Amino acid sequence: MGATEITPQTVLLTGIVPTIPHEDVEPDGNFFTNSGRCFIHVKNAHADEARTVTVVSQEDCNYGENHSAAVIITAAQDEKMFGPFPKSRFNDADDYVQITYSDSGADLKIAVIEVP
Repeated sequence: MGATEITPQTVLLTGIVPTIPHEDVEPDGNFFTNSGRCFIHVKNAHADEARTVTVVSQEDCNYGENHSAAVIITAAQDEKMFGPFPKSRFNDADDYVQITYSDSGADLKIAVIEVP
């Protein structure tokens, strides 16, 4: 099937109401066009199991290591926001950020928010 694109929601001076509920994640992953001003909001609806959301690094960090950003979202409606994702480190050749999930992302909902 392959990864599915998520369209970032841009925050406005007058405010936005993020799409609620967020989109279901795709078992094969998701991706989004990254401006360098995007962050991710993830909710875990599983009653007992934590999930890991991994944002795939494409280049070395400032310390010379190439490591992805893995964030654990605990169970029972926990949610986290994380980012932004520097373009030089996280964008692939098509300017996308790639996201993968533990357990195929079961029970996860996601939104990508962009600050202008």
